[in-house]
Amino acid sequence: MPDPAPSPALKPALFLDRDGVLNEDEGYVHRWENFRWIPGARAVVAAFNRAGWLVIVVTNQSGVGRGYYTEADMHSLHARMSEELAEAGAKIDAFYFCPQHPDAAEAVYRHPDPPDRKPNPGMILRALADWPIDRERSLLVGDKSSDIEAADRAGVRALRFHGGDLSTFLAGHGLLPTELSPSSRTA
Repeated sequence: MPDPAPSPALKPALFLDRDGVLNEDEGYVHRWENFRWIPGARAVVAAFNRAGWLVIVVTNQSGVGRGYYTEADMHSLHARMSEELAEAGAKIDAFYFCPQHPDAAEAVYRHPDPPDRKPNPGMILRALADWPIDRERSLLVGDKSSDIEAADRAGVRALRFHGGDLSTFLAGHGLLPTELSPSSRTA
């Protein structure tokens, strides 16, 4: 009997909230002309990519449920984000979003306590099930207490970002991956 296929090696994941961490939170951002990158955000994504981490966005998108914009609008914005990240040598491995909200305009999005809506940990737990993630080495960066609570409930370390340059913030916590020196690459 052949040996089973080996499991993929676990990788740490950088979980990022979107509005307020990757882009300026101007309230229900869904059009590219209103999107502004947080300083250092693209560099952070690229640094974690180079370090071999998965980079996963977990974002509440109640604007969809409230009828302010469509899922197609949100996906279009995420596609533009991905294009700009690719130009910077970076990528988001997955976008998880929660359009459900207790006060959603459309019944399909209405739920009294959506399991994916932060502070519930559903999006993080789905990513942990979908990807070969090393939970203990992973990190979530969010700008709201609901982000931190969701990470805590999923068993993932978390940091609360209060604005400024994301790269400087993570470097200040000793968490920004550094480039390998040329001599260490050959070792």
